[in-house]
Amino acid sequence: MFSYAIQTHIVFGDGVVERLADHLVEQGFGRRLLVVTDPGLVRAGVADRVLDLLSGAGFVPRVFAGVKPNPDESVCAAGRDAFLEHRADGVVAVGGGSSLDAGKAIALLARQGGAPSDYARNRRPYGPPAPVCAVPTTAGTGSEVTRSAVITEQRTHQKLTLKHAFLRPALAVCDPALTASLPADVTAHTGVDALVHAIEGATCTLAHPIARAYAREALGLLFRALPAAVRSGDPASRHDMLLGSLLAGLAFGSTDVASVHCLAEALGSLYETPHGLANAVMLLPVLRYNLPYAREGYAWAARAMGLAGDPDDDARAAEALVEGVGAWLQDIGIPKLRELPGVRPSDFDELARLAQDNSSTPSNPRPMTEADYRAVLEMAYAE
Repeated sequence: MFSYAIQTHIVFGDGVVERLADHLVEQGFGRRLLVVTDPGLVRAGVADRVLDLLSGAGFVPRVFAGVKPNPDESVCAAGRDAFLEHRADGVVAVGGGSSLDAGKAIALLARQGGAPSDYARNRRPYGPPAPVCAVPTTAGTGSEVTRSAVITEQRTHQKLTLKHAFLRPALAVCDPALTASLPADVTAHTGVDALVHAIEGATCTLAHPIARAYAREALGLLFRALPAAVRSGDPASRHDMLLGSLLAGLAFGSTDVASVHCLAEALGSLYETPHGLANAVMLLPVLRYNLPYAREGYAWAARAMGLAGDPDDDARAAEALVEGVGAWLQDIGIPKLRELPGVRPSDFDELARLAQDNSSTPSNPRPMTEADYRAVLEMAYAE
């Protein structure tokens, strides 16, 4: 048995952000809006562009640019206060996964109160948030269509996942042109994150046929387009990357992620490693570790990515996934675990504990204990 539902209205295509105000009116957003973004997009002029589009159409926007990578509860509290001070009707979240997740959490807190940890730890029931419009500027997060937001708990520095259908944005405006200025390394890291979403969303223990249908298309697009997007950033590859990221979000947004994300979030908790980079670094070690338990799923993924054909048996096709992804990661310049700033083996017990405590650990195709996570870390560090 499975179920699938999504209430997000999706607008995708080159130039669609120019009609942002029209899309908001069509979806019934109120006039007073909090634009949630980060300082980098303010410096790049993206925030001002969004303000101009909104103000010119009669909206009353205010910018909250306090989002930082791996946003914590203090960011959400400050954004909630800005929302209430502005007497906002809704949120327009502009940016990568950090801004979109923060925007979703801010909209929840503004209407329902509490702190993110109250919801993640089941101390407070979810309720309807203020409406959110998500405008992604990276091809990787998928948060524009998911029911999740990842926020760091200040007290423990642990990454917590808020998850409820209420958190799906009311509107997603996906314009590939907004990703055109991404640097090559950020393009690579966020692009691998999108691929991980598709792989884990379709091969985790909660996978279902609808998720696999979205993931099949996403895997082909992302695997083909990312090298070109990293090297030249041409419009065609940027288009396919954002579309692949969107489809991957639709895949895992109704299932779950798994141990790649559990380890990535542990790295983000301990070292502030950017989320996309952490996923990119941990993808290959987890694929190798899961292989004996995930041959059918990994064989399916290999065929979707063009790394294996129908005549190949599952064992050979699954091996082809691991080999092909390894070469692909090397081609786009993904570093090894030992090359990440701050990472040291003396922290592996803590990283393993954080990963094991992650709510997505049960969704991994191979049962995982702290010892398993430590084994993956040791294997990754030795590469």
